[in-house]
Amino acid sequence: MSPLPRSLGLLLQSPTAPARRLARTLTGAPSPLAGRTVLVTGASSGIGEATARAAAARGARVLLVARRAEELERLRGEIEEAGGSAAAYPCDLTDGESVDALVASVLAEHGAVDHLVNNAGRSIRRSLHLSYDRFHDVERTIAVNYLGPVRLTMGLLPAMREQGSGHVVNVVTWGVQMKAPKFGAYIASKTALDTWSRIAGRETWGDGVTFTNMRFALVRTPMVAPTEAYADQRALTPEQAAAKVVRAMEDRPLTVDTLPGRVGEVLNLVAPRLSDYLFHLLDRAQPDSAAARSGAASLRSGSDPAPGS
Repeated sequence: MSPLPRSLGLLLQSPTAPARRLARTLTGAPSPLAGRTVLVTGASSGIGEATARAAAARGARVLLVARRAEELERLRGEIEEAGGSAAAYPCDLTDGESVDALVASVLAEHGAVDHLVNNAGRSIRRSLHLSYDRFHDVERTIAVNYLGPVRLTMGLLPAMREQGSGHVVNVVTWGVQMKAPKFGAYIASKTALDTWSRIAGRETWGDGVTFTNMRFALVRTPMVAPTEAYADQRALTPEQAAAKVVRAMEDRPLTVDTLPGRVGEVLNLVAPRLSDYLFHLLDRAQPDSAAARSGAASLRSGSDPAPGS
């Protein structure tokens, strides 16, 4: 396909998505994911596991990536028992050499990946005054939420561009729009990925490779369990979030936002001082979790809390 028709097709990809979904429903046509190779990071639990199951159910060949090999093998077996196709690739995304080895194995065994879902992540909710001696909070979130996904994406992009198609989905957060207090390290790392991907998508547009940033609000996963403030808040289930990720893979929108996220983004632009004041009040009204407080205290005593606290 020449660059011009392909570019026009991408321009119409999202606007025509509802019509294509309706046509598939009426005709019983398969999902665009059928027969495609989908790599999902953070696949051992939460959104990643649910996304892998949903993509496999639509006929995709799913490549499962996470640190916990035993959990990946469990999921691979369950997907195959259900009639799907899956392969497990244990990998620590904070280890550059492991990421490079993953890329080499995937390309050798499967060729170009059609869809990459950068889902693995680390969330930290902790106030600045509890973080002065915890610079490693910044380093760890950057390693998992930005450096790892970018390294993996850059490893897989050349093959996508060569085959003339590909899609990268990043599970980020509505925090990139809201700039919520207590999430400085986490939101900064996700914002870096969000911005990098928008720029990369402009460079790969002519090669048929697109990017989607999923700016989710709260999703009920193990990662958010240590924060008591979330216990009574409305949240998506991992399966509901996965359904949105699968639709994004089928439709390829630039972003998937929430209405509150869009309102917060506009408020930050048109009334930044008012926005700062309102979020300051929110910060005062919502204390740090026990896990965040004990984490800071245990660091000063020589130990460190579990990941995700």
